Amino acid sequence: MNTTRPLQNRVAVVTGAAGTMGHAVVQALLDDGCRVGLVDSHAVALSQLRVTHDGSVHAVACDVGDPAQVQRAHRAIVHALGDVDILINNAGILSNNKLIATQLDEWRRVLAANLDGALFWCQAVVPSMKARGWGRIVNTSSLAAKTGGLTAGTAYAVSKGALGALTFSLARELAADGVTANAIAPAYVRTPMVTEQLNEAQRQALLKQIPVGRFCEPEEFAHAVRFLASPLSGFITGEILDLNGGLLMD
Repeated sequence: MNTTRPLQNRVAVVTGAAGTMGHAVVQALLDDGCRVGLVDSHAVALSQLRVTHDGSVHAVACDVGDPAQVQRAHRAIVHALGDVDILINNAGILSNNKLIATQLDEWRRVLAANLDGALFWCQAVVPSMKARGWGRIVNTSSLAAKTGGLTAGTAYAVSKGALGALTFSLARELAADGVTANAIAPAYVRTPMVTEQLNEAQRQALLKQIPVGRFCEPEEFAHAVRFLASPLSGFITGEILDLNGGLLMD
């Protein structure tokens, strides 16, 4: 194994690639030698991201909650880069509405982005992973899955909890085929979800609860992803890795 570029020539797909966390993951995987398929629903932001990288990336605008779009995006990435070895299901949207305020259209929109998209992408890439006897699936869950949502709403917390259950199901099914499935449960990464969707009083209240006294940096999240994508993580599957600065210890 190349210890400086341990994922040399592996093909990865990162959904939500144009967001703060997604972009950090893309850079980390490129540094480790991957060719990366960039997937995001925001076409303009995706185009801007694509021009910052060389021929090691291929960008496809895609609504991950639409199975037809996922199939088209998957075919385009395989045509450009090859069969997918690593899938990072990072696309997602936040909702802060609690039970009574949650409307049906919001419920369906959040679950489509945060849960259905992961299912559709797994269905697309797993057959070729199994055929080659190697694969890595990393899902972005959340602290909200374990706490019911401190500031996050009902639909968001449920979607991330269900994503954890999907991770366990995938891990059980695919372990014998050399494919691992894990999730990361971050809390309050320094992204627009924290800097723009929470007010200053909410941010300060949260910082008082986080033992390390700060928010998670996007690069720290990306480092956790690259660990679970590494060839040396093959004995870890069905795990949800907490990334919360000690906010929840279980």
